[in-house]
Amino acid sequence: MSPSSDWILRWFHIMAGIMWIGLLYFFNFVNAAAVKEATAAGEAAPISKYVVPRALFFFRWGAVVTWIFGAALLGGYPAPNGMNGFVAAFGLQGTMAPIGIGAWLGTIMLINVWTFIWQNQKKLLGIVPATDEEKAKARRPAFIASRVNTMLSIPMLFFMATGPTSMSQFIYH
Repeated sequence: MSPSSDWILRWFHIMAGIMWIGLLYFFNFVNAAAVKEATAAGEAAPISKYVVPRALFFFRWGAVVTWIFGAALLGGYPAPNGMNGFVAAFGLQGTMAPIGIGAWLGTIMLINVWTFIWQNQKKLLGIVPATDEEKAKARRPAFIASRVNTMLSIPMLFFMATGPTSMSQFIYH
């Protein structure tokens, strides 16, 4: 990968990642407690109607964009035995193994966003019709998937920071 394409892909990957993980932390550390307090005070409707759907839009698409640009970055790097960097990373091969762990964690997190968090949040927010019983059942899986993603984000960020860069050829050679 050339330094000219590396920095563009890396910039979009990092910016989308900040959006995604920032909103993940917002939902888990700020929004959950705020909605609980607002619900007790009878004032949660505006949060559920205006803030959460918009934040979830950026959250789920931030996950997709982060993953796509990360995959593009990996695909641009040569790996051991002439393998493509994407294949080597996901196969945990050689020097690509650490970034591969981060890529796998990010992939699990992306699946959690679209399969468990978003599908259940649509019911909770009334975006899709759901009975009160269905909404009650949707709360726990959305909560657990969100907390799992929060916990996975810590090692994911660590392993992502170990990734290759075309800029290192100028620094170390």
